Amino acid sequence: MAVLISLLLALSSVFFTGPAFAATYLEGLLPNGNFEESPKPTDLKKTVIKGKYSLPKWEINGSVEYIAGGPQPGGMYFAVAHGIHAVRLGNEASISQTIPVKPGSLYALTFGASRTCAQDEVLRVSVPPQTGDLPLQTLYDSFGGDVYAWGFRATSNEAKVTFHNPGVQEDPACGPLLDAVAIKELFPPMPTRDNLVKNSGFEEGPHLLINSSTGVLLPPKQEDLTSPLPGWIIESLKAVKFVDKKHFNVPFGLAAVELLAGRESAIAQVLRTVPNKLYNLTFSIGDGKNGCHGDMMIEAFAAKDSFKAPFKSRGKGEFKTVSFKFKAIAARTRLTFFSSFYHTRIDDFGSLCGPVLDQVRVLSIRKP
Repeated sequence: MAVLISLLLALSSVFFTGPAFAATYLEGLLPNGNFEESPKPTDLKKTVIKGKYSLPKWEINGSVEYIAGGPQPGGMYFAVAHGIHAVRLGNEASISQTIPVKPGSLYALTFGASRTCAQDEVLRVSVPPQTGDLPLQTLYDSFGGDVYAWGFRATSNEAKVTFHNPGVQEDPACGPLLDAVAIKELFPPMPTRDNLVKNSGFEEGPHLLINSSTGVLLPPKQEDLTSPLPGWIIESLKAVKFVDKKHFNVPFGLAAVELLAGRESAIAQVLRTVPNKLYNLTFSIGDGKNGCHGDMMIEAFAAKDSFKAPFKSRGKGEFKTVSFKFKAIAARTRLTFFSSFYHTRIDDFGSLCGPVLDQVRVLSIRKP
């Protein structure tokens, strides 16, 4: 009996398993998620992949190229930050893969994506019935190694993940470059008696690609039900960045959020509150020790109150904790944060950066 139990436990820890083990915690690259398993030479016409099933583990539609990073014909250069190979999606082209998931569970896809031409390029991500368009015209890192996360909630025990280029460019060779795709099951945190804020320290977030030192961009207009940052809404025009302790200075725990596009980079959460009751809001502001410097400020809004938390960054990974009081006016209070100013790194003026936000707490104030 003991041998049988050990065998079952070993099987349940396998990454992608059959339907009988669909409840296994899911995290890591999709099968051939880094595209290092190449098509057969006979299935390639120069760089264009011939055949719907010629890219191992993926299904392709339209003109999809198999690219090796580095200098390209015609004088272009493609940065492939997460390995050697990537795929480029031409006009109206797509790649897709079906994976096992748990119905009702929240997942985040993490993927390296960048534009390859000067035109506005869009990458459409879909897991039916959910779909989202990621504008790639803003380069957050000048070397083109941007990593994004996109959240979805599973509706059955299988999910068809599709990356699609919905655009039609004058140059058919243009199109988004995709160089790694991973997934992580997320566990939506709940408020506690000690804190009304869910995922207050941003500890629950998307998968971090192994050699990604630039953090993970959380794209704009993500609702809290499917956000890759559980509990939080990314309601701005530009992305915010999920940063980890390994590559950035994080005030508390293992992760935080960098507000890297000024007032265009905002996150929010709706709290359950009691009308006319006083609450205390505390949060930490600092720099990620990533070359971001200067006079920073995070603005916070709760009910009808607004607060400004200034911080002078010397780029050394310092932080401070601030505290404010606000009065709730309804049973739901929207708490919003954004950066007042725009910043770039001192060593790279093409890379956007900003203040790091961490450890957000809201507690009701008891009357004496």
